[in-house]
This record gives sequence, C-alpha cells and structure tokens, in this order.
Amino acid sequence: MSTTGIELKTRRRGVAETVELLSSMRFAITLLVMIAIAAIIGTIMQQDRAMPDYVNQFGPFWFEVFRKLSLYTVYSAWWFLLILAFLIVSTSLCIARNAPKFIRDMRSWRDSVREESLRNFHHRSEWTAPLDMVPLAQQTASRLVDAGYKTKMVDKAGGVLVAAKKGAGNKFGYIFAHTAIIVILLGGLLDSNLPIRFQQWFMGKTPYAGTGLISAIPPQHRLGLGNPTFRGNTMIPEGQASDTALLQQADGVLVQDLPFTIELRKFIIDFYSTGMPKLFASEVVIRDHETGKAFPATIKVNEPLIYRGIAVYQSSFEDGGSKLKLTGWPMTGTSDKSFSFEGEVGNATELKQGADVYSVEWSGFRPFNVENTSQNNDARAVTKGKSLEEQFAQTLSQHSGSAAKNVGNKDLKNVGPSVQYKLRDKTGQAREYLNYMQPVTLEGHQVFLAGVRNNPSDQFSFLRIPADDEHGLREWMRLRAALADPSLREEAARRYAARALPPGDASGALSTQLQESAAKTLAIFAGDGNQGGYLAVSKFLERIPAAEQEKAATVFMKMLNGAMWELWQAARARAGEQPATPTEAHGRFLQQATNALSDSFFYGAPVFLALDDFKEVKASVLQVTRSPGKKVVYVGCLLLVLGIFSMFYIRERRVWVWVKPAPDGGTHALMAMSTQRKTLDFEREFEDLKTKLPQSA
Repeated sequence: MSTTGIELKTRRRGVAETVELLSSMRFAITLLVMIAIAAIIGTIMQQDRAMPDYVNQFGPFWFEVFRKLSLYTVYSAWWFLLILAFLIVSTSLCIARNAPKFIRDMRSWRDSVREESLRNFHHRSEWTAPLDMVPLAQQTASRLVDAGYKTKMVDKAGGVLVAAKKGAGNKFGYIFAHTAIIVILLGGLLDSNLPIRFQQWFMGKTPYAGTGLISAIPPQHRLGLGNPTFRGNTMIPEGQASDTALLQQADGVLVQDLPFTIELRKFIIDFYSTGMPKLFASEVVIRDHETGKAFPATIKVNEPLIYRGIAVYQSSFEDGGSKLKLTGWPMTGTSDKSFSFEGEVGNATELKQGADVYSVEWSGFRPFNVENTSQNNDARAVTKGKSLEEQFAQTLSQHSGSAAKNVGNKDLKNVGPSVQYKLRDKTGQAREYLNYMQPVTLEGHQVFLAGVRNNPSDQFSFLRIPADDEHGLREWMRLRAALADPSLREEAARRYAARALPPGDASGALSTQLQESAAKTLAIFAGDGNQGGYLAVSKFLERIPAAEQEKAATVFMKMLNGAMWELWQAARARAGEQPATPTEAHGRFLQQATNALSDSFFYGAPVFLALDDFKEVKASVLQVTRSPGKKVVYVGCLLLVLGIFSMFYIRERRVWVWVKPAPDGGTHALMAMSTQRKTLDFEREFEDLKTKLPQSA
C-alpha cells in the first residue's frame, strides 16, 4: 500500500502538496504518535489541579514553562484539540482515497487474467478429466460453491475461466477501522471542553476566581442548562442541597447550572476489618426544576444516577462543617492554664494570645485514621563512632519527623480522630498543624502526635508528647511551663544540689557550685528566649575542646536528667500535688518529656490545640457529567472491533480454473490460488481443493 496521499491535478502546487500531505499515511501515523505522547504526559502528570500545587511541585520556572505548553490540561489544550481535528481530516481523506478502490476490488472478479499468468502462481495444479469443457467448468464451479466460494464463469478464447472468491469482506476491515478512528475522535471532541471554550471565546464566559456564595456569582461566570457537555464536581453536606456543579479551570472555576436539585439525606461509609474504607454511598433526593417531580435515589461508587442525560457519580467525600470542641494549651511563657476553644471545619476562628491575634483556619477533620503502628527493632540506631552533633541530630529525628516511619510493616490500626488547621498571624504567614485526639502507642509508649509543616507540599513532622498517668497532657504542659520559669529552675537546681551531695556538704561551696551548674544546665536547655533543647546543648558543647567533649556531654546529660526530675517535682509542689514516685514508668515519661520539650522549639505555635469532642458532619463529593459523545464513542468502538476482526480473521482467497480441450482428448484444467497472507490454513485449503476438484463425479 502506498504511503502517498491524494494527488490533485491542479496548477496550484501548494494546494496539491497540502492535500497530499493531509491524506498521506505518514502524516496520519505522525499525528497518532503525537497523540500517544500527549496521552503519556497527561497520564503521568495529574491534570486540572490547583495552580499552587504545580508551583510547589515543579518550582516557579518549570511551572511557567509547563503552563505555557498547557501540560496541566493536556486533553483540553488547543494544540491537542487541533491534532484531533487534523487527524479526523487526514483519516477522512485516507478513507476517501482508498475506500472506492477497495469496494471496486471486492466487487471485481479479476476475470481478465490469462492462462500464462496463472502458470506463474506458486499455488497451482493441473489435471485432465474425461468430461467436456462446459460440464467440467460447471462441475468445478459447483464444487467451489460447496467450499464457500462465490463463482463466475467467463467464456475465453479456446476455453472457459471459472473465477471464484471468498472473504472479500476483509476489505471492510480497513474501512471500519479508519471510520472508527473518525467516530471516536468526534465523540472525544464532543465530550471535550471545546464547547465551553467556544462560550468563553464568543459569549463572554470567564472563570470566577473570587469567594462567596455560589448563588451570588455573576452570570458571566455561569454556564446555562443548554451547555452540551461538561464535567464538574459538587460537594453537598448532609441535610443540604445543591443545583450547581463547579468546573475547575486554570484560573478559577465556572459554575454549571443543573436542571435539578440534589439533596443529600445521608452519606454512608463502610469499612473493612483493617479500617480501610470499603463503601461510599449517598442517599439523595432529586427534585426536577421543570416538573417539580421528586424521587429518592442511592448513588454508589460505579453505580451512578443518570437523569435527563446527566450522570451523577460518587466521587469522594469531605467534611461538611463538623463542630469541634478543643482545649488550648500555651506553648510559650510560664503559664500552664488551659482554656476552652471551639471551631467549625471550613471556617476560621479568632485566637488571642496576649497582644497577638491569630486566625485558626479549620481545614479538615477525620473521625478515623488508619496508620501503621508496627514496632521496628532497629528504630534506635547505634550512636557509637558518630560525632556529638550527629548524635543529637539522631536523637531529634527519633522524636520528630514522620508519624509512620515503619512503612515496610503492615500493622495498620485506626488511631482515632484528628483535626487539621492553619494558624495564621497578623502578617498573613501561616503554618499548618495536624493533631490527633487520642494518644498513639509508638515503640511501646503512649504519645500524643502533633504534626506541623510550613508548606502544603511538605510532609508533616510530628512532635511526640508523652501521655501522663491520666492519659492526658497536663503533666507535660506543666513541665514545659516550669522550664520557662526562672524561679522554678532555681528551685529545681537547689533541690538537685541538695539531693546530689551528702547531708554534711549540702550547705558548702561545693553545693553552691553544683546548684549554679544545674541552674545553668536548665537555662541552656530552656533557651532563655533563644533556641533551646538539644540544639542549644550541642552549640554549648562545641565551645569545649574536642578532647573533652564526650566526657562533658556525659556529665551534662546526667545533670540535665537529674535537674529535670527536680523541676518536675517543684512544678507539682507549686500546683499543690504530691511528688511523683521515682518509678521506672515515671523515669521513661521524664525522658520522653525531655525529648518532646527539645522538639517543641521547632513546633512554632503559641498554643497547642487538643481535640476534646466533636459533632461530625459529612459531605459527599459528586461528579456531575453530561457526555453526549459517549454513545458516539461506543459506536466507534464497535466499528473498531468489527474492523479489527475483519482484518485479522477474514482472509480473502481467490481461485481461478482455466478449462480448455486437451490435445489427446478430454478436458484440461489449470487451477491457481492466491491470498493476501499465506498461512497453514491456506495451505491446507489449497491441498484440499487440489484433491477434490479433479475427482470424478
């Protein structure tokens, strides 16, 4: 088959070359390769996300490059739609060029063949029969008909030609397959956002980038009921309704009005035994705006509701504005007094801390969290041979970072509710926090996880606050406030010196020196307005000669541990509580509390908000689509299947039998057979005909 296109006979060379290029096979194959490459890009790169997500992922430079190439919306990019249009034109011209020839060839008997040319066929056979010429030709034609062939007898000079053919429908495979490409591409164009682009180009429709009520969005940002195709989402909280869908655009959203209202009565979610979601379903009521008709329906994953040509799919679920009750704990200063706080997911709450005013933007709430809480025996790496700074960095990494480090293990458990929010200061700067409601058992200890990150693209790093005897935060918060109180640190240093020295030496110079050292140790760890924790200890030890650093670090950590114990007792005494008993459990709590105090300097929040109670409000996210091209694509797929079946499973075969009188009496027959693809089946059929046709009646 030639790869050249239609060659027009015209004096306009440019027109002739353009038509030849558009109708050529090489041009169509090039377009198919380009579509395949674009599809690969669209598959690898997530499409139609918010622009800030792409900025965080690729950086400002590559974000702008990819934006100009429309790689974030490949399937609706102008160049992609243009490729589809050119491929439709090219394939149509290919059909127009080749289909008439194929049809003529299917109808043709090729009866102009000569006897000499039949002898050049590879598959040929000759025999002599005692019958006359015409009866032998009729007998041969009859036997070919029995074998499934259509036959035609043609009188030739000195003989009769029996022409037979079978499987001529093979040529329909080419026509069906190429027509299927056109039909599928047309269906794709119908379901693309090309109609929406036309409304933007010629009807003044523009994306909406602001905020506020959907009902208040101006008409230039809304698409009417006559919009032929769209694909958008609508989020509906339980007990509320929606009659619009939002179509995400690169610089905002378009509001698509619906001919009916969807009211969400109840959102149902079921789980596997592991805690993973198993079923999403929305119990809704549909109210038709035109007729006033209302009927209930249940929308499940893979079980959409189709009404008035619009399909409503269960896409996902979100929080619909859950009511939250929390306890706020100061993370700075010497106060450990908590306060009550409330919020609603999706809204913001003002938070005052002294003269500073913050905004708490509640971005998410989850009533369950399936996490990997498996034990890892290698979690505590060996520190031998590492520098002092590396040891402190390793200690820090053990108590901060990902809340699920043991990703290789599969001990998945539901660790309870969590709340996610952003804390924004008066300058507009914000950090995002993720706090779990219940303590989680990690490495055999119960800890409260408090996550923090600076950018949405970052992973959360977690502060691990140990739970006290009452499974709460009170003791750690009391210890944090005590560490920030110079008077309590002095009292803890005095207690430490009195306990460390024999009774007779408790009032001497050695006691004073030890008390001052303990106070300085606590002050270094507290930071006194600067960075504290193990990082401050590391910087302090760096000023000591290298040969003495290891010994000094050992003495410092022993003194810190002892002084922290006394600081805890002093804080409890001020609160009017009995001293903590020196048990192994309390020793582990103090060590974890010290680690958490060191990590808290990186937390970066004036308060810690602990979730106490909630009233969950679910919201269902439904995808609403109108796809007129879907049925067109189905027709194209059917044609494609028929075309491929015809090309691969229908084999065209031609048989010619030249019958003429034999010189020695009787009749001589020369048979030749051909096909497009020589297969074992063809060889067997040829041998079968070569045996049956010469047989006497």
